[in-house]
Amino acid sequence: MEISPNLSEKARQDYRLVILARDGDQKAYADLLGRYRDAIYFMLLKMVNNKSDAEDLTIEAFGKAFKNIDQYSPNYAFSTWLFKIASNNCIDFLRKKKGNLISLDTGGSELPEQDSGPMPLQSNTLDPEENLIREQKTKLMHTIVEKLKPRYRKLIELRYFKEYSYEEIAAELELPIGTVKAQLFRARELLYHTLKNTSEKI
Repeated sequence: MEISPNLSEKARQDYRLVILARDGDQKAYADLLGRYRDAIYFMLLKMVNNKSDAEDLTIEAFGKAFKNIDQYSPNYAFSTWLFKIASNNCIDFLRKKKGNLISLDTGGSELPEQDSGPMPLQSNTLDPEENLIREQKTKLMHTIVEKLKPRYRKLIELRYFKEYSYEEIAAELELPIGTVKAQLFRARELLYHTLKNTSEKI
């Protein structure tokens, strides 16, 4: 596949990584993740104004991009393609989130053009309930983490329960930072899908 002559040198480097990633090179995935994770995260954080949601959406964006990496065309920069995936996914998330707050008499099919204080679907959706749900999710997270493979479990525990930095995790496990980030990405993706499937069953 021909690379567009308009691409910058960085975009060309990205494409070389994409080719390696398509062949199953895990380091190439880790390098692409390392290049754009922070930029994607901060873009999404501005959109959702919630760190936890931004983190989850960052994982989803990379997950979708890596899953569909064969569809990427070097006619445009990989970063452009990735940011488009991330922003579209975030817009869908915001629509669904807002949709959950629409009054039932709207039918839920369309968002109202003027938002004059959306009514919750359930009148008992209060702060104490949200706190309880948050606590239940935390307990559920611990339960699911216990089911992960030892290396993923250790990474999640160090990063999110003990709040270690990437550098501290790398030193603790004697691994390169790139490997830590790549494995942590896979561990969080596993957690996300498990939690999503669990919440759908409840």
